[in-house]
Amino acid sequence: MDSDGQYEQQVVWAVVGTGIGPLLLAATREGLVNVVFHATDGVRDKALERLASRLGREPVEAPDSPLLAVAIRQVEAYFAGERRDFELPLDWSLISGFNRQVLRELASGVPYGAVVGYGDLAGRVGQPGAAQAVGMAMGSNPLPVVVPCHRVVESDGGIGGFGGGLETKRKLLALEGVLPEPLF
Repeated sequence: MDSDGQYEQQVVWAVVGTGIGPLLLAATREGLVNVVFHATDGVRDKALERLASRLGREPVEAPDSPLLAVAIRQVEAYFAGERRDFELPLDWSLISGFNRQVLRELASGVPYGAVVGYGDLAGRVGQPGAAQAVGMAMGSNPLPVVVPCHRVVESDGGIGGFGGGLETKRKLLALEGVLPEPLF
């Protein structure tokens, strides 16, 4: 406990194996706060350093933590094809302003198996013409997969960019039935 008798905000993490490689999941008492693609040792260590810096406390590895248990089960079920929606408390403290507004709209308004254009998503948050800014919001998404930035595509039918890599985006869209499964 801290000097005010309150429990210090805890940040816990675990790495989960998935069909797109290892994902780092981190949570606070508020909810899931970060998902990081390709969480091999080096990537994981850098992500944990960034989290410590941004949240002001050292993340603790705790794969059995109740704060992570539901998130881990839901992520595993999603990749097994058994879950289409995430029903998790989310800690939005790593993102604010326009980016948070866009990501909240994405999380609530673009369901499994659907896609939306960058410009369409900009219009949904009252900023028509802000497609590039929406792209920046997708790139700053601290909760990919759970907040499904992979569902945002170019209006001309192109797949668009993706922080986890285009192959990862293709695999996620194939999992959701938007694209055919890659042949190899």
